[in-house]
Amino acid sequence: MTWRSWVLVGAILAAVFIVFLFPAIPQSESYHRFADTRALLGIPNCLNVLSNAFFLLVGLLGIRFVLRADTQGAAGFIDSRERWPYFAFFVGVALTAFGSGYYHLRPNDHTLVWDRIPMAIGFMALVAAVIAERISVKLGARLLLPLIVVGIGSVIYWDVTQTRGHGDLRPYAIAQFGSLLILLLIVALFPPRYTRTSDLIVSLAIYGVAKGLEAADKPVFAAGHFVSGHTLKHLAAAISAYWILRMLRLRAPHSPIAGAKERAV
Repeated sequence: MTWRSWVLVGAILAAVFIVFLFPAIPQSESYHRFADTRALLGIPNCLNVLSNAFFLLVGLLGIRFVLRADTQGAAGFIDSRERWPYFAFFVGVALTAFGSGYYHLRPNDHTLVWDRIPMAIGFMALVAAVIAERISVKLGARLLLPLIVVGIGSVIYWDVTQTRGHGDLRPYAIAQFGSLLILLLIVALFPPRYTRTSDLIVSLAIYGVAKGLEAADKPVFAAGHFVSGHTLKHLAAAISAYWILRMLRLRAPHSPIAGAKERAV
């Protein structure tokens, strides 16, 4: 392992250790009380439900692109193995439309599980994708399934503990926010093999805006009673996922020679 790898591993272990120094984090029931509960077209919480359609659109566009992209040069992948983490990422985005839509029809702890599982898949798949591109294609491919299992497991762990009366969101918090930390560390520590790194940073920044809108759900809705912060959060998160697709469409290998070497690994 290189010093960069040791820094990355050390930072991950330190973050996990620090999170588990805190007591268990239960899911507050107030989380399910959204600002906009208007029913339209016979659909309860209509805008929070229908705004999930953006995830389905971006997910399907991403799946289509990944499956059709070539493996040579621009608008493709240097190594065909690199496509599968992105395929899993866009599958997670598409499934979020159904999971989140189902949750917002009847917001409660049990339906929230189906909202969070697709998101966990997306977070973990993106980590595997960036590992494959910047550290090792083989490592990224091998970690894809284990990372997804860990992400899904974090949601199931929260659900089981919540049902038993001592809910603990810490593993899911690590899966969601820890994945963002890992992505930023990898970008900072390891050189890119493709152009358009800025698009990845923009995507993460837009996701940060989405989380801010989620936190400001009620103030945003109170400003005009037209749309809530949570509805806009869905739109911003879908745009964040689209920015990943934009990156894939526009990027190119930094060096054809480096690409040729990487294909031989």
